[in-house]
Amino acid sequence: MITGIGVDVVDIARFERALDRTPGLRERLFAESERSRPTRSLAARFAAKEALIKAFGGTAILRWHDMEVVNGDSGDPEFRLHGALAELAAGQHVHVSMTHDAGVATAFVVVEAAS
Repeated sequence: MITGIGVDVVDIARFERALDRTPGLRERLFAESERSRPTRSLAARFAAKEALIKAFGGTAILRWHDMEVVNGDSGDPEFRLHGALAELAAGQHVHVSMTHDAGVATAFVVVEAAS
């Protein structure tokens, strides 16, 4: 059963300007393993994290570093969750899809109760 859905869109050029303007933003938003990726990839990961927040209903316990987007064994993106967020997601499966094209990054997240 689906328990949450979230989607987010990020303008890549605007996101890049924000990263350039605010030097600490990259460290605040992304786990160390994510930070060296190109801007278009970071924008997609930011969109995925925003979509995850929406899928969980915007709960205040979500922290940026508790949502790490990694490539799974198949190469597809997946979340590695930490801290209170991992506890919140226990017993659920989080699906994520990301893309970037034509200057826009988009992510879609579905949270599903484990069967």
